[in-house]
Amino acid sequence: MKILKTLLLAVACLNTAHGIAQILPPKATDLTVVNRHLSFSTDGSLHLDEADNAGFAWLNNRQFTYGTIEFDVKGNDKLQGSFVGIAYHGLNDSTYECVYFRPFNFMADDPVRKSHGVQYIAVPKYDWPVLREQHPNKYEQAVMPAPNPNAWFHVRITIGAKKVNVYVNGVPKAALEVEPLVKTGGTKIGYWVGYSSPGDWKNLKITDEK
Repeated sequence: MKILKTLLLAVACLNTAHGIAQILPPKATDLTVVNRHLSFSTDGSLHLDEADNAGFAWLNNRQFTYGTIEFDVKGNDKLQGSFVGIAYHGLNDSTYECVYFRPFNFMADDPVRKSHGVQYIAVPKYDWPVLREQHPNKYEQAVMPAPNPNAWFHVRITIGAKKVNVYVNGVPKAALEVEPLVKTGGTKIGYWVGYSSPGDWKNLKITDEK
């Protein structure tokens, strides 16, 4: 057992040296939870329950500026009841950037609803109502091909100083490509859910830009 723990520690240190952090499974002590209750499943996935307003599980002792964020996430097909994603460049609980998904729109017959599948926001100044009104179809797009809204799907987000690209389920073409709207100066990163939404995540991996 002592040898196994030593090997695991060595692997963790090697990953950190290369700018990679694998959070599988995370522990409650690794996270600061805001406006939600946190629980874990037997498969190692993390769950945040539903409540009014946005909720977070910020990663403790992990800063992020630019690089790649990968994770598996699961929402649901409840209309206006599933907003799940990742917040980053957090300065605090009200100033951050975020990429999130609306799984209930993934397979919608209405093309307008379908086009609201994945969203970039930069709050508090650029929340989704402002962006939808001032820049329609620029900061939100459909996810194609549409994932099952009740199942796990894989996300890879590349974040640079001038570009944010969002890829889903290994599709080479980005589901969303935008220019960042702000420079918050923050480095907090964590799991994010929107108003009245629960969410599940696993296999989070963060690679810092070299």
